[in-house]
Amino acid sequence: MSDPLAEAIAMLKLKAVLTKTVTGAGIWRVRRSDEGLSFYCAVLEGACRLEIEGEEPLTLHAGSFVLIPAAYHFALTSLIPPASPRVESTPVEVAERHFRLGDTHAAPEMLALVGHCMSESPDARLLVSLLPEFVFVRDEKRLSLLVGLLKDEAQAQRSGKEFILARIIELLFIEAIRSATTLTTPGLVRGLADPRIAQAIRLIHQDPARRWTVKALASSCALSRSTLFERFTELTGVTPMGYLLSWRMTLAMQLLCQTGATVAEVAERIGYGSASAFSVAFTRYVGVPPGKYGQYRAAVKDGELAESG
Repeated sequence: MSDPLAEAIAMLKLKAVLTKTVTGAGIWRVRRSDEGLSFYCAVLEGACRLEIEGEEPLTLHAGSFVLIPAAYHFALTSLIPPASPRVESTPVEVAERHFRLGDTHAAPEMLALVGHCMSESPDARLLVSLLPEFVFVRDEKRLSLLVGLLKDEAQAQRSGKEFILARIIELLFIEAIRSATTLTTPGLVRGLADPRIAQAIRLIHQDPARRWTVKALASSCALSRSTLFERFTELTGVTPMGYLLSWRMTLAMQLLCQTGATVAEVAERIGYGSASAFSVAFTRYVGVPPGKYGQYRAAVKDGELAESG
């Protein structure tokens, strides 16, 4: 059976770019602007506060885990934050990958493991859009075990370290997302929480090349066409056919970049009757013709696109 959540996270191809421990004492605030990098924070001892733009501040106690799949503007603060939001603290590196915040002479009041990871997927933005905006979980034993493994591996010098870190982070993402009991933002995870909508999503993932219609999906899920359309759209944030198109384009980008498949082969594998019909849809959706997409992604990765203006 297809597992859409695991597939989406695996396709992100996550890579740890930073994992560090942070201790804090006194009054402090550290603000970050990460341009869409994934951010995670596990509070191991004490407590702190998380400020996410557009959300109410969250108090994080020992045992709390926060995941932001695409972080932009957020801040970590002491439980009582500085009086002015403009006040920021400068982290002091006291050992390799270990930082102090606030009063560096006082006994630590908080210990956390924080990290950032990036996606090596050709279309991370689309895949991240399927995930919750942020996830907050408390006192989950399985997550605690994974956090411990992540901390141990990040601080060790072993062969295969980068590979192991990537797999642990993938597991952290999946475990955190499925452990969350309440998700307010529409997306893949809320859709999967509904058995009938989950069935529709799995059918799309299992056979993306099939000529799906709302009626065919509804019939397969024992729902009326209108009920499927309304419930699917409400929970995931996109229409059933919109989701099908997004998933087909995600697969197409992966195939074009990683397998060397021809445009005609990709078109057939994702359900288009001709290469020309696929090319029109792909160009409209992505902004680049499929025949040039591999070169375009290589240029972006190497920085050549920015240099050429």
